[in-house]
Amino acid sequence: TPQNLETIMSFTLGRRLVALAACAAFAAGVSAQTGDIKERNIKLSYVTSKDSPYGLGVNKLAEIVAARSGGKMKLRGYSDGQLGAEVQSISAAQGGVLEMALVSTAAVAGNVKEFALFDFPFLFGDEREAYAVLDGAVGSQLLGKLQDRGLVGLCYWEVGFRHVTNSRRPVTRLEDFKGQKIRTIQNPVFVDVFNTLGANATPMAFTEVYTALESKALDGQETPYNIIYTSRFHEVQKFLSTTRHIYGPGVVLVGRKFWDQLSADERKILQDGCAEAREFERKASRDLDARVLTEMRAKGLVVNEISPEERARMREQVKPVIEKYTATVGPDLVKQAYAEIERVRRQPR
Repeated sequence: TPQNLETIMSFTLGRRLVALAACAAFAAGVSAQTGDIKERNIKLSYVTSKDSPYGLGVNKLAEIVAARSGGKMKLRGYSDGQLGAEVQSISAAQGGVLEMALVSTAAVAGNVKEFALFDFPFLFGDEREAYAVLDGAVGSQLLGKLQDRGLVGLCYWEVGFRHVTNSRRPVTRLEDFKGQKIRTIQNPVFVDVFNTLGANATPMAFTEVYTALESKALDGQETPYNIIYTSRFHEVQKFLSTTRHIYGPGVVLVGRKFWDQLSADERKILQDGCAEAREFERKASRDLDARVLTEMRAKGLVVNEISPEERARMREQVKPVIEKYTATVGPDLVKQAYAEIERVRRQPR
């Protein structure tokens, strides 16, 4: 009947409209997921080995970026300083030759002096204090300063607490530093810290350190446990001292010239990916530190524990260095950082 035909036509039209709406919703979802994303080949430089927390974190970041870009953004890490030492990698990113670099904040201080805050000796008591400052207002404020230097800072990763190794004698007291030629990062705060402790600070690119230790051109160096192990420094050093003198953060950088080519969707993938990979990398750093110290002991490295009293003497010795660089970093920023550290210390563990 005409009435039945009208009902059938109405039902059929309704189903078509529902189907069309579903297709539109699906298309919108796909568009939102893929977004404005182009084919990108991204080189990321770092100076440690593939097996280091940096290397593991870079691999994780590459996985995240590939997954969220539908395979269009291909990030590849270059370990062991293949694309240059830290300072060179920063310059390459600024010049647009390199897309990304993962470097120590100490290396960044040559471009933005306020990053020297993180080089202050004995600033942090543990990782919890460090994360509060790095991932909070202070860390964000410093990342913002990179824009004017041709760089974009995505987030902070972890190098870890630094310790001294050497091949001459055990360092258990402040006096044991005297006369030892210790490699430091190419950074004036590090140089002043070790000269003030009584050593002969020797700034040197990381890629040159193993050979210098092996040939005895250097007596020692100072890096976290995981870097000592993955860089095989324990093979050419005899003593390790648990100084915990500086906590070393890393910062994931993007060259501003490359960043300006990216869409909002591509930038978000890198920013969110950095934060997610950060948690993975930091855990890898903590886990590896605990494991490799045991392994290095087993391989003959003599580990000398620094007593709280002796660490306090060292902290007192380097106070003039902190006072000197407080003026450079900015008293207000330093005050803000110490206030945040104190807030964390008052919280229950």
